Amino acid sequence: MTIFYIITGIIIVIAMAVAIPRGGFADVKEKPKYAYQKKQFFMSRAEHEFYDVLVKAVGNEYLIFAQVHLPTIVDEKIKGQPWKAARAHIDRKSVDFVLCDKVYISPKLAIELDDRTHERENRIERDGEVERILNVAGLPLLRLENHGNFNPQELASRIREKLV
Repeated sequence: MTIFYIITGIIIVIAMAVAIPRGGFADVKEKPKYAYQKKQFFMSRAEHEFYDVLVKAVGNEYLIFAQVHLPTIVDEKIKGQPWKAARAHIDRKSVDFVLCDKVYISPKLAIELDDRTHERENRIERDGEVERILNVAGLPLLRLENHGNFNPQELASRIREKLV
């Protein structure tokens, strides 16, 4: 009978050891569950107005993507470079619009619509770095000051100049 209790005790201890998470119960933390809600608009009013003009200017030639994060259009995995650090450097950066060819959906031109926020010192530094990154990657960038009034023909001409 004693062997029965010893074996039963060993089985119970093993079962408990398997059931308890590594580090014990104190380390078990429930991840926070944040609340979210759908935004009313995908773009700001100025971006939407510009988008409408951009569609008129090049909508037949290119696909237009809005608010594109840099890791979507540039590759950080370059031989000899610590790619995780390079990815972290571009992870929270984006451009307002990207024109892609319609066949391969290959990025052809990035567009930044600059408003007053681009005059802040930290934003000027960020914009310069985005421009440098895109230049190194071989993706042209068209910077446009937002004066609230764009002409589709003039915009198409500026885009063609950048894509030459």
